[in-house]
Amino acid sequence: MSLSPFDAGLPSSASKTPPSAPRTGLAFTVLALVQATLIFTITLINVPLPRIASEFALTRANLLLVTAAYGLPFSGLLLFGGRLADRYRGRRMLVVGAILFGLASLAGAYASSFELLVSMRFLQGVGGALIAPAAMAVLRALFPDPAAFGKAMATWGGVSVLGSVMGFVVSGALTTWLSWRWMFAVPALIALTTLMCARRLFPMGEAMAPGSRPGLDPFGAVFATLGISLSSYGLIASGDHPWGSAIVLTPLVLGITLLALFARIERTVSDPLLPPGFFLERCRIIGLSGMLLAAAGAGGLINFVLSLYLQQVRAWSSLATAAAFVPFAIVLIATGRAAGPLVERFGPPRVIIGGFLIAAAGLGLLSGIDRSMSYALGLLPGLILLAAGGSLLFSGSAVLSTTNVPPHQAGLAGGVMNTAMELGPTVGLATLMSVAALPADVVSGYGWAFGAAATAYVVAAIVAAAMLIGRSCSPAPGVYQVTQAPRARQ
Repeated sequence: MSLSPFDAGLPSSASKTPPSAPRTGLAFTVLALVQATLIFTITLINVPLPRIASEFALTRANLLLVTAAYGLPFSGLLLFGGRLADRYRGRRMLVVGAILFGLASLAGAYASSFELLVSMRFLQGVGGALIAPAAMAVLRALFPDPAAFGKAMATWGGVSVLGSVMGFVVSGALTTWLSWRWMFAVPALIALTTLMCARRLFPMGEAMAPGSRPGLDPFGAVFATLGISLSSYGLIASGDHPWGSAIVLTPLVLGITLLALFARIERTVSDPLLPPGFFLERCRIIGLSGMLLAAAGAGGLINFVLSLYLQQVRAWSSLATAAAFVPFAIVLIATGRAAGPLVERFGPPRVIIGGFLIAAAGLGLLSGIDRSMSYALGLLPGLILLAAGGSLLFSGSAVLSTTNVPPHQAGLAGGVMNTAMELGPTVGLATLMSVAALPADVVSGYGWAFGAAATAYVVAAIVAAAMLIGRSCSPAPGVYQVTQAPRARQ
């Protein structure tokens, strides 16, 4: 029996004490809402940014900090958050993250200054980086059977992009009818719901013997966090500054250097934060790459470029612009419900390839954008195809990204997958907006960006087909294993 839009077709499963099917479905629904809210919180600030700038008299540099304050710690700390979830168990870290996330959201709603708003957005990001991998660890405990976990991930994959779109839609409505401060009520309420449900619905997960728990790898955590955060900041800054400027080049070079040092450190420590072998399996590589590209296209390019086009070129209001994305969200939900059975029937590789091609068709239609294009006949068909293809792509990629990850590395898998998802819009927008800047006309530039994204998706589909067709990527025990259980310490 389906309990919600998020758990259609999910089998009940058990840990040591089997939860009932209704409780398993409810637990999954709450976790899915939590995951969607983490991505929702990234985009909720975009629509009311002009009003925030006016209220606090912000410069462009200040606006960049407001925009990046949540995403930088969120993306940078995900790997370390995954290690904490694996070491201290998922439910415990989920509760800690929810407390921090909820309190920061409440404080952000009452922020009386720019500095306090940025600080609370930063703390929201820290809390989110604890929650996302912990939620994956709890989900793994809810569905210990690999096949059941694979089905759950097929539904889970579409949740994040839905959160991104709903953040845009809800913020447009609230900004029009109320105050931008009301947007912070959504993450605060979801955090409170998580805390109320944690003990009753979520399994703690299997405890590891004290001597076998993975170490914290503090040096790796520092280098990974700073490397990802600095690189992301440089890419974000490229939207407003030339690539050769100090504000872009300095953090980008420093970030890449720190990531290279991180990779070297991970080969020398006994309990690496990110085991080098984690990326050796081709199914996982395609899954994570698909997640990054899906987030770049469906989650980043559409929200950003179409928002600019409708508001700046067509002079649509915030509410009308938000309403334009409602069909996109509806198709995401409908396709997300179908994704689980499709993954089970055809396998995640074929679903990923199909998702790339359908989304590429949608992006190809949008590449013909001009100043007088009709919404119903011009933009909407491309949006619908992109939503359907993107949802399939997210679902198949989520399954491949986490297939056959052992339970003791569920937090790691969640951290890596969310890192790919978070970096997708940052990397994608930095690249595609550079393409968009090539033509003199801004709208023609948007068309070039959509066309470049469509080409990238077709190439990715060909690569995925070459790497995966004929190879087993099913979530069943013993198909492959590229990581080892942590060694007991002497």
